[in-house]
Amino acid sequence: MNRWNIPVWLAQHVIESDRRCVYCNVSFETDTATRGNRPSWEHIINDARIITAENIARCCISRNASKGSRDLAVWIESRYCVSRGITVAAVAPIIKKALSRALHGQIDRGVGFDQGVAIQDD
Repeated sequence: MNRWNIPVWLAQHVIESDRRCVYCNVSFETDTATRGNRPSWEHIINDARIITAENIARCCISRNASKGSRDLAVWIESRYCVSRGITVAAVAPIIKKALSRALHGQIDRGVGFDQGVAIQDD
C-alpha cells in the first residue's frame, strides 16, 4: 500500500491506464512537466475510504488542488473548469462514469480490498 492506502496492484493499474490527467488531458509521459502538471492521486468521490478502481485515478496537481474537497459535479461546473475547457464531454471516461453514477445516486462505497476483490464495508 502507498501512503494513500492504495494497494500496489491498484496503483500499478491506474498508473498504466492514466497516462494523462483525467480532467485536462495533460500528458504525464514527459520529463519537462511543471510541478502543476505532474501526476497526483485523485479520489474522484472525496472519501479516502473509497479505495476502488472506480474511485482512484491520476490527475495533474493543478486540477487536484483546484478540486480540493469539492463534489465533482459542483467543481466541473465551476468558473475554473469552464475557463479551461474542462467539461463533462472533455474528461476521461472514468470521470464521465462517476458523474453519471452520482447523478443516478449509484455511488460505490466499497472501502477495502482482499487480494484484489472489493470488500463492502457495512
